Amino acid sequence: MLKHPVRNIISHAVWQQLEPAVAAAKHSQAGAPGEMTDREFLEAVLHLQRTGSPWRDLPPALGYWHAVYMRFRRWEARGVWQRLWQNLQAEPFADARALLGGFDHRASAPACRGRLKKKDAGDQALGRSRGGLSTKIHAATLDENCAVALQLTAGQAHDGRQFESLYESLPADNVLEAALLDRGYDADRIRARLALDGITAVIPPLPARSTKPLFDRELYRGRNRIERFFNKLKQFRRLATRYDKLARTFLAAVHLVAAFLILKNS
Repeated sequence: MLKHPVRNIISHAVWQQLEPAVAAAKHSQAGAPGEMTDREFLEAVLHLQRTGSPWRDLPPALGYWHAVYMRFRRWEARGVWQRLWQNLQAEPFADARALLGGFDHRASAPACRGRLKKKDAGDQALGRSRGGLSTKIHAATLDENCAVALQLTAGQAHDGRQFESLYESLPADNVLEAALLDRGYDADRIRARLALDGITAVIPPLPARSTKPLFDRELYRGRNRIERFFNKLKQFRRLATRYDKLARTFLAAVHLVAAFLILKNS
């Protein structure tokens, strides 16, 4: 147990499951031992994500901010955060149905501090929407705890146009029976793609449709679980408001928190 006045985020029960998953995601123990253990490092990163604090405001009891930041970036470059999340989702994905949806972020001033050129903003998943510069997280989840696909786009991107990319990123060995999507995904090409794979499309039709396809209203009520997933994600202030200029850094934080939510609520 860490000995400092800052409240711990990782419980002993969660760490017992997280420790082997982190070791597997790292792939290698090469190099000199760090001054911080993996648990201390993850506590520091999750503290920043939870509180929304700048890296430089990391409490000294949790470590030197620059060492934590550089280690976070190294793990991001090596794909550790993504592998950690993917490894933890494998077991829950064995026999479940996916729920898909989108979520908007307001990107505050720190995310734009680098004065990105307009032509480069899209590369960093920043775009103009009703609230100003924003980023959208697209997710496919099994329930309110386990996300199985995560992607970023600029805030003005339409959910439906991201469907193919999101769907293709799902594990290939899935046994999905139904996809519960909001009406933003109501398109003939999406319904046809799901039908091709034997998946029932549970999507409310758009009001403008001349002939409205039927859908299972009772089953659709379960789609609220993805909204609850995003609500849990927003408890981490650095995700509710994007402070990272680089899309890959922001997505790495999303992967870490998504992995933590799988274990915390299992």
